[in-house]
Amino acid sequence: MQLGLGTAALGRPQYINVRTESCDNSNLAEFRKQSFAVLEEAYNLGIRYFDTAPGYGLAEELVLEWLQTKNNTSIKIGTKWGYTYTANFNANATVHEVKEHSLAKLKEQWKFSKQLLPYLKVYQIHSATLETGVLENKEVLEYLAYLKTEHHLKIGLTTTGTNQVEVIKKGLNVLVDGEPLFNVFQVTYNFLDQSLLEILDELNLQNKSIVIKEALANGRIFSNKKYPHYAKMYATLKELAKQHNVGVDAISLKYCEQTVSNATVLSGASSISQLKENLKLNSFMLSSEEIETLNSFKISPDAYWAERKQLAWN
Repeated sequence: MQLGLGTAALGRPQYINVRTESCDNSNLAEFRKQSFAVLEEAYNLGIRYFDTAPGYGLAEELVLEWLQTKNNTSIKIGTKWGYTYTANFNANATVHEVKEHSLAKLKEQWKFSKQLLPYLKVYQIHSATLETGVLENKEVLEYLAYLKTEHHLKIGLTTTGTNQVEVIKKGLNVLVDGEPLFNVFQVTYNFLDQSLLEILDELNLQNKSIVIKEALANGRIFSNKKYPHYAKMYATLKELAKQHNVGVDAISLKYCEQTVSNATVLSGASSISQLKENLKLNSFMLSSEEIETLNSFKISPDAYWAERKQLAWN
């Protein structure tokens, strides 16, 4: 199965998104119970790759607790380091997360994350950028190489922003003791932001694993009066969904799966019903004409990320 489960929406009650319905996540015990149930259902439905991070509030802790109920070596966990969750589950927090790509932060977050072993297979820099200098930080890169060897991990990075292709290129050139450090690249990709395709051949040539995040463009694929410029896209998606008897979410996930073969596509489902809708991607195939039509909705990374910056935590 190509679908993995991202746990950002399971670990913190607020997430950057376009919401069409309101939900109340103020009862933390209830929220935790619901998130645990989503993990369990994902497993029962055949999902075996779970993506988490300390920056996702309760998520790592929740995944660890859930893993204690399992004994199945086919489960693979990917986590990250570099963001600290600071909202403390306060819906009105002004700052939800703080980024820090220092060796001290890496060592501090690894102390907790290593408890996810032996299920932990992928360890990533959370949102590597040129600005933080993390891809040139010798101490950090050497420590990651040490963890890679010591714990048989795949080391990866996640990308965000207008220059993700540039960051991936830089990541591909990072060597420690003459060996490439990064095996996994977790990237933003959907039919609005198709910039990944510029570097896809190179990633495949170097046999890198690709994980796709934000396949639903943080909810922008769902019909919304605030985005009249997407009217044609909404109409097309509605038509495709009707034709294939699935939701718009499954169309978007299927597009990612079919256009980037061998990638793991992450579902960001926050409920069992969303998860089941997402999994309908396994019930159909898009034709080459349908893919071409979806390709035509591409916008520039600058436009994509400018719009994303306007999205609220909710």
